[in-house]
Amino acid sequence: MLYNNLDHFLKKGRDALRQGPVAMIFVEDLVEVDTTIRHHQFAGFREILVFAPPELSLPIDVEKGIRRIPFDLSAEHAAISAVNRIIEAAPGLWLYYCYNAEYLFYPFAEDRSVAEMLVFHEEERRDAMLAYVIDLYADDLDAFPGAVSLDHAHLDKSGYYALSRPDPANHNHPKERQLNFYGGLRWRFEEHIPEERRKIDRIALFRAKPGLRLRPDHTFNDEEYNTYACPWHHNVTAAICSFRTAKALKSNAGSAFEIKSFHWRNSTPFEWHSRQLLDLGLMEPGQWF
Repeated sequence: MLYNNLDHFLKKGRDALRQGPVAMIFVEDLVEVDTTIRHHQFAGFREILVFAPPELSLPIDVEKGIRRIPFDLSAEHAAISAVNRIIEAAPGLWLYYCYNAEYLFYPFAEDRSVAEMLVFHEEERRDAMLAYVIDLYADDLDAFPGAVSLDHAHLDKSGYYALSRPDPANHNHPKERQLNFYGGLRWRFEEHIPEERRKIDRIALFRAKPGLRLRPDHTFNDEEYNTYACPWHHNVTAAICSFRTAKALKSNAGSAFEIKSFHWRNSTPFEWHSRQLLDLGLMEPGQWF
């Protein structure tokens, strides 16, 4: 279903926000948009909102299964603003957001739906879930100059780390159960990445409520939403496997010609399976078995 713009959707498409989880996919370019949508359809999202430029063309079966909203992502923090408008319109609903060429994985994703996982997460009195954005990249940039290949996708199997998150309101003491996570291409090629964009943590799954606001650094104004676990034990975490950084590094003039390959000694083929991410410690099953 196609709408004129976000205002039109919020006026005429509110039935899409009756039951979650709802996915929001923001289309920055025309790379792997259909596979991104299909992947999240398979995950079991009840509705998928695709914020896309008018020139995007999709297969008919994909187009029929989404709510398409024409949207210009060129404005600063445009996606963040759109997420916040959906939050305002959908109190109590579980929401998720990502960009094209990003793929959500969570423990046992091959056999269990995202809705099943969120029911369990909610029973643990959690209203948000931490996800790590794991960089994917093509192993051969001569064969794939745009750095994207699903069949030849690789990721870093090590090189991830966390630092305490200082609290400016409390003399920069570390915030409780919050960490800044780093790794992947944003760590290895940090000279090409602005400091404020080097983190790989994103609160990608969350339950909307009145007054909740997503901030430009992918955290929320409710600090409990930004925690990686409850005070009692580990909780489920997810991974968003993403070509987004690789695409940016190979399309930006300042880095495109300096980077000849993303492959290094700790590169490994991506198996497109949650078991690999669990084995590498890139997400956590918590108490969910």
